Amino acid sequence: MRMTFRWFGEKNDPITLRQIRQIPGMKGVVTSLHDVPVGEEWDGAQITSLKQNIENHGLTLDVIESLNVHEDIKLGLPSRDALIENYIRTVKKLAQVGIQVVCYNFMPVFDWTRSDLAATLEDGSTALAYDEAIIQSIDPLKMFDDISTASQGLTLPGWEPDKLESRLKPLFEQYADVGKEVLWKNLEYFLKAVIPEAEKCNIRMAIHPDDPPWDIFGLPRLITDDANIERFLMLYDSPNNGLSLCSGSLGVNPRNDMPALIRKYGGMGKIHFAHIRNIQFSGEKGFHEAPHLSELGSLDMFEIVKAYHDVGFTGPARPDHGRMIWGETGRPGYGLFDRALGATYLTGLWEAIDKMKRKY
Repeated sequence: MRMTFRWFGEKNDPITLRQIRQIPGMKGVVTSLHDVPVGEEWDGAQITSLKQNIENHGLTLDVIESLNVHEDIKLGLPSRDALIENYIRTVKKLAQVGIQVVCYNFMPVFDWTRSDLAATLEDGSTALAYDEAIIQSIDPLKMFDDISTASQGLTLPGWEPDKLESRLKPLFEQYADVGKEVLWKNLEYFLKAVIPEAEKCNIRMAIHPDDPPWDIFGLPRLITDDANIERFLMLYDSPNNGLSLCSGSLGVNPRNDMPALIRKYGGMGKIHFAHIRNIQFSGEKGFHEAPHLSELGSLDMFEIVKAYHDVGFTGPARPDHGRMIWGETGRPGYGLFDRALGATYLTGLWEAIDKMKRKY
């Protein structure tokens, strides 16, 4: 397992590469060109500059997260072919500078969804939280306004203002006739265009599960459980078509056995990127994001890390979301301190498991 840290760039992240480099055991960075509108082809010079800047700080650029998929592709509109061509050209440029993993998702309209970006926990820290009752009672337009207000003035991953501020209501109207089977067909169309090109340039495409893994606001969700992951992988059977397996996304459904999923798909070589974080159940379809430590959440992080070790996982992993602690302010879920603690904890688990196996 190779420990990495998500970073949003010098212009969009109060956390510096110098600080990330000082986290014990930290090897690489996961990032993106967040100022490029979704659907546009990335500039090769910007990619090269980003990579060189990261390497100049003693880190590697391990994963591009996110190379987001335009809504017209998900909707299956006539414009999708040109947008897919832009996507493919960007993938090829990433390969040219040595990038091997691209993380993306196929969630309609919203990326991740939460009802509170700063829920106060018992210890006084704040965390991202989800309450199904609130989501069912709130207008999506109001939720977008609330999320934007609580974002500390920083853009949030997967919540592109250029898309949502002006197009949110029309997007819901466009999705009115897009059920699960239509979305599956549109995902298959995307994969059949992109994966062959990814094979040619040795890019591993890694889809992120839906977060949370159930339908929201009447919008269909696909990557939600074992059966749907199997179906996804068979849409285009290729070593380059795989997963960004996220314990915090899939794990909020207690029927998803995370160690079993890791052993199954890690054993198949289908996990290209690992998001490892803990959550705490707060009711039926309710949860908040918890410290990584097993005893402080609902997931057994030792068993999750052990499952990755058992399948010989050598790919990039990151601690994913964290709480806001010690008075830190910044992008909700993406502060420095708690994610650094999480990374160190996960690295410690890995070392202990490795040494136990070597000894016994």
